[in-house]
Amino acid sequence: MKTILNHEMTVLQLLRRLALPAAGLVLLSIPGAFAQEHPEGDITSQDEIKQFCTNIADPARDQRYLLQKQELEKLRADIDARVAEMDKRKAEYQDWLKRRDDFLKQAEAGLTEIYKKMKPDAAALQLQDMNIEVASAVIMRLSPRQSSLILNEMDAKKAAAIASIIASASDPNTSKDPS
Repeated sequence: MKTILNHEMTVLQLLRRLALPAAGLVLLSIPGAFAQEHPEGDITSQDEIKQFCTNIADPARDQRYLLQKQELEKLRADIDARVAEMDKRKAEYQDWLKRRDDFLKQAEAGLTEIYKKMKPDAAALQLQDMNIEVASAVIMRLSPRQSSLILNEMDAKKAAAIASIIASASDPNTSKDPS
């Protein structure tokens, strides 16, 4: 083992050799010597948490807004697709309705011509057994003389119902909306 004291060593050399371990002992004996010093009014752990939350609040809000915007864009695309489908179906329905109305007009015109040429008693028997709205439409398209002869040959209740429909069709206060 090597001794600290050597006869050839001077006092100055001895002090230099002992200075570093002595300084270490002194520093270790002082509590908090290596702890970071905070001047008064510096940030505490609660303040650090608040500051951290404040610092990330804007990016978090931006991220939420971005996610909400993406969700709204998906919903908008879904709505647009549904509206397009509804428009397509509406166009199909309108086309079907137009073809139906054209057919009914042609059929009604042809049916009217048939009843114009029939005898009133035969026409009355057939018209009183068919749909009351169709019978009313046919009778309205006939001449007043022919219509009165057919209605005269019909059952009184059926003739009164047809006359009522014809009267309400010519009433200006009746709604144009069929519903």
